[in-house]
Amino acid sequence: MRRTALYSRSPRRDAAPPGIAAAAERASSSDRPAPEASAAPVRKRFAIGALAQRHERWLVLVAGLLIGAIAIAVWTSTRPGARLLTQKDIDGAVLHTLATQTLPSRAAKAYEAVRPSIVKVVGTGYPEDDDKAGGKKKPRKNAAKPSKPDGKGAGKRADGKAAPPKPSTPADDKQADKPGLPDDHPDLGKGMGVGTGVVIVDSGVILTNLHVVLGASKLKVVFFDGFESEATVIGMQPENDLAVLKAAKLPDDLKAAVLRSTQDLAPGDEVVAAGFPFGIGPSASAGIVSGLKREYRSPEGERVLTNLIQFDAAANPGNSGGPLVTMDGEVVGIVTAILNPTEQRVFVGIGFAVPIENAASAIGMSPF
Repeated sequence: MRRTALYSRSPRRDAAPPGIAAAAERASSSDRPAPEASAAPVRKRFAIGALAQRHERWLVLVAGLLIGAIAIAVWTSTRPGARLLTQKDIDGAVLHTLATQTLPSRAAKAYEAVRPSIVKVVGTGYPEDDDKAGGKKKPRKNAAKPSKPDGKGAGKRADGKAAPPKPSTPADDKQADKPGLPDDHPDLGKGMGVGTGVVIVDSGVILTNLHVVLGASKLKVVFFDGFESEATVIGMQPENDLAVLKAAKLPDDLKAAVLRSTQDLAPGDEVVAAGFPFGIGPSASAGIVSGLKREYRSPEGERVLTNLIQFDAAANPGNSGGPLVTMDGEVVGIVTAILNPTEQRVFVGIGFAVPIENAASAIGMSPF
C-alpha cells in the first residue's frame, strides 16, 4: 500500500508572520508615492523645458533688456544731480562771450535791417543837360554864389549889416543830385542824376525825393541785389519834396522797410542815414537826432519845408530820398536836404529829413 505524501505546513524561514507582513506591507505602501502624484512634476518639468526651447530667442532678449535696465538704473543713481543755472552763471557766460567775440555795432545791425529795402534811383534825360555844347557844363540854377570876406555880395540886413550867405544844399531841386557827381565821374555830362529810394510796399512802391526825379525823361531803379528795373512816378507831394515810384519789374523776395512813428523820437536818439552819396553805395553813416520840427528854406527861397527832423549823420548829394533809420532798423524819415552856407555842396553837420508820417501820406496810406 502506497503511502500518501505529506507536505510540511511550517512557514518558510524568510517569510514573516502574517501580522508582521501585513504591517510591513502597509508601511511600504504609505512611503511609496502614488503613481499619478509622482508623474505630474515630471510632465510639468518637461513642458517648461519645451517652452523654453521654443522661445529661447525671446527669453534671451528679455533677459538682456532687463539686465540693461538694471545697469542704467544703477549708473543713474550713482551720478551727481544736475546743478541748476543761477544768474551768476548767466552773467559769467555773457561776459565770456563779450570778451572773446566781437559783436556787430547797433548801427551795423540797423543798416543791415534796412539794406534790402534801399534802391538806387537813376534819372536820365534832364532838360538842362540837353543844352550842353562843346563839353561845357551849363551853370546850375541853384548854385550859391560865394560870399566875399568883406561881406560884399552877401546881401544887407535891415540894420545895414552884412547878411549871412544863403545856404547851398544838394536837395533843394533835381539839379542838386545830378551834378553832384565828382568831376571825373564817368556818368557826369550824360544827363544822369543819382539819388536814393526806399521800398515801402513789397509790390515795388518806392519813396524818394521829388527833386531827384523831377524833369527826368527816364527813371531806373537798382535794387539791393543788383536787379534793375524801369520805374515811373505814380505820386507827388511837392510841399514835402516827395515822389512815389513804381518799379516795372521786381527781384525775388523783395523786402519792404519797416516804418516807425516819430512821436517818441527825441534829440539825442541814434540814427543811421543810408543811400548813395555821389553815386557810391549803398553807404551808411551814423549820428544822432539834433532837433525836431525844423524849417528849411531853399537858397532861392522858392520852397519852404517844415516839420523836419534835423540830424548829424553824414549826408551828401545822392543821399536824397534815402531812409533815416533808428537803431532798430525802422525808418522814421526820408533824407531830403543838407545845410551848407558855402557853395561847396558837401555835408557840414546839418541834415534834414521829412518825417515818415508825411512821407507815407504822399501815397495816401497810413505808415503803421
